[in-house]
Amino acid sequence: MRQADRDEEEAEIGEELAEHTTAPVAPHAPSRKIIHIDMDAFYASVEQRDDPSLRGRPVAVGGSRERGVVAAASYEARTFGVRSAMPSVTARRKCPDLVFVKPRFDVYKAISGEIRAVFAEHTDLIEPLSLDEAYLDVSLNKQNIASATAIAEAIRERIREVTGLTASAGVSYNKF
Repeated sequence: MRQADRDEEEAEIGEELAEHTTAPVAPHAPSRKIIHIDMDAFYASVEQRDDPSLRGRPVAVGGSRERGVVAAASYEARTFGVRSAMPSVTARRKCPDLVFVKPRFDVYKAISGEIRAVFAEHTDLIEPLSLDEAYLDVSLNKQNIASATAIAEAIRERIREVTGLTASAGVSYNKF
């Protein structure tokens, strides 16, 4: 076969391949694995954990005075419609038995550090959103666990073990 014929044949094969290929794909390219972790009713849960008399009761962390605002509400308070950023007067009207607790931000910050240490056991790619919420990129995680769902469960269990608190987790290929 002449060189010109070989070149023409290779060009035809290349054109056929181009027709059937939509985009170049790197072999074994890892898909992104993003976990969103959010602590459950964080400030209120910390207060209930630290003061057993508050457990099972509707709790609001924040100011109880006329111009006060709810920073966080326990799940028991939420059943009455009490929510974060709600004026305290409105919260008290919705839930007359609501127990107000002053915020202890130094405690919340310390616990947040413990939670981030748990995240760091799995990945260095941590994007904190607040004291109690973060995105984690576990595409290439430290334990080489293939399933992001399994990593999320492990993180939730470890947070519970370390802090006594619960967290919710969502898994996706992006932050949306």
